[in-house]
Amino acid sequence: MSSMSSVAGLSKYITTLPNTKFSIRSITIFTLIIGLLIGIIVPNGEKNIFYQIIGAIIVSFMSFGLTSIICGVVNERAIHLMGGINLKVKHSMFLTFINGSAISFLTLLGVIFSARPGTILAFLEFGCIIIFAFSFLVFWSVTRVGLVKSSLIAFLQPLLSIIVLELINFLGLNLISITLSISLIVKIIVGSLIFELAIILFILTLAAPMKKNLKIGMLDLISLFVSHMNEGTHLLEDKFTEVGQDIDTLVSVVSFKNEKGIKGLFISPAVHPGPLGNIGGGNMPTILANKFEPFTMVAHGPSTHDFNPTHINEIDKIEESVKKAVSNIEYSNKASKFRRYSYKTANIGVQFFNKGMNVLSTFAPLGSDDIEFSVGLIMMVRASKKFEDTTAIIVDCHNSFSKESGQVLPGDPEVFELIETIDTIESDERYEGIKMGCDQSHMEGLTKDNGVGDSGLKTMIIEVDGQRTAYLLFDSNNMEVGFRKEIMNAVCELDIDEAEVMTTDTHSVNTISRGYNPIGLSKREEIIEYTKTSVKKAIDDLEEVEAGCATEKIKSIRSFGPNNSTELISTISSTVQVSKIIAPITFIVAIFLNLLWLIY
Repeated sequence: MSSMSSVAGLSKYITTLPNTKFSIRSITIFTLIIGLLIGIIVPNGEKNIFYQIIGAIIVSFMSFGLTSIICGVVNERAIHLMGGINLKVKHSMFLTFINGSAISFLTLLGVIFSARPGTILAFLEFGCIIIFAFSFLVFWSVTRVGLVKSSLIAFLQPLLSIIVLELINFLGLNLISITLSISLIVKIIVGSLIFELAIILFILTLAAPMKKNLKIGMLDLISLFVSHMNEGTHLLEDKFTEVGQDIDTLVSVVSFKNEKGIKGLFISPAVHPGPLGNIGGGNMPTILANKFEPFTMVAHGPSTHDFNPTHINEIDKIEESVKKAVSNIEYSNKASKFRRYSYKTANIGVQFFNKGMNVLSTFAPLGSDDIEFSVGLIMMVRASKKFEDTTAIIVDCHNSFSKESGQVLPGDPEVFELIETIDTIESDERYEGIKMGCDQSHMEGLTKDNGVGDSGLKTMIIEVDGQRTAYLLFDSNNMEVGFRKEIMNAVCELDIDEAEVMTTDTHSVNTISRGYNPIGLSKREEIIEYTKTSVKKAIDDLEEVEAGCATEKIKSIRSFGPNNSTELISTISSTVQVSKIIAPITFIVAIFLNLLWLIY
């Protein structure tokens, strides 16, 4: 699997945290259960077992449950007042729920193994150190309040738990003998510093390559990414813009107009809709389409992650180029029928419109990913050279994904297969009379979890000399292998002669917990029904139009750039792999040193 696949796979760890009420209920129930178990396990001596259990439940909740709830609120306020980001109450409460569960469970283990004097206290101290370390790691990596402030706030929960236990002990209710002493505090502080040092060394080791190669701080990258996930901010784009490169690329357009004006646009920009979510061009197909009043389809042009816009505002440059292209289009009512050509694994569908030709490429039923820009440019030049004075519009249908799918890059055998396929294209007869109908279905009930982006499905039906061709564009990031054929078979039962299925490659659907998220992994029958309904509506919308094509240069669009994109992806990928080795070693050593410190 490629480095990009490894990086995209990290999004499987992205999840939505539960709400505040869930965390409060959970920590309450968990600490009450822990108290019950402690009350049953601890020898009762001359005490009444019932009162002992009730006392243990109260002690557990007060020391670990109530303190967690209090710190859930206090930590959020403290981070906010210090100018930090990303820590809402629900995040803070879930963090303290994890911490409260950990320290109470470790205390229970101490009770279970309490044959040796001081064992319970040692487990309690270790629990304080563990929750400090976890809180510090979270605060330092995502809130941007700095190392010292993160340390101080992280120490609040273990300190409060110790204080409450001491207060309960003073009142004579505590089942755990504890005295708030300098020795106790020193043990916890030293143990916490051992873990903190391990975390700092771990982070600095992993962050060094990214800082050196890309001048981007890893903690900045993490915190700004989390900010985007939580609040939809675009602060991360500023970092990408700093290290990005200005490139020139192309956008191609097929325009259809009726008596009232432009009825529909079919756009193929050689700009990649990434990296993910709404960052940069992640939701470019929808954003760009919404900038035009007529019905607009934004297909996937030949481009890879090298051509990801660094900022959402860069999409405005694509809009300007599209408008310029449309203003230069020559229209005609002549078009060819849709025809298919293939050579080995490469398959293309071609339809001529006036002085332009729309070339839809796919490797289906085999899996494939992005076609690199230079490969698309070669296809475009080859086609334009074969048919003089003809604008070739190259579309990567992006409609057949498997985990083994790879990009089509210069030097790959697939490149020559595409070129050979282009060479087999024949200049078909142009027929007078073009009809076009269109429809958009938002496929209500289907979400990003089903691989469906904001634009849903857009359908365009082209009728030439009695042949009806359905152009089906799903706002999705690729399509599960085999699903394309199912859709085409279903559509061709509806008085449709030819059909091609495409996806926009939107990366807005990649923010859910699955990594790559092609359409067709779920709800296939519902998707097909929505498609059939949309095709019927587009057929009903058929009317006489004229068509024309144009290609325009997009100048100085800020993108990741060939060097930086590869560097970023490979650096993140290698960092992930290295962390799998360094993390266990670092933290096992920290745990071992803490155990030595606490026990001896």
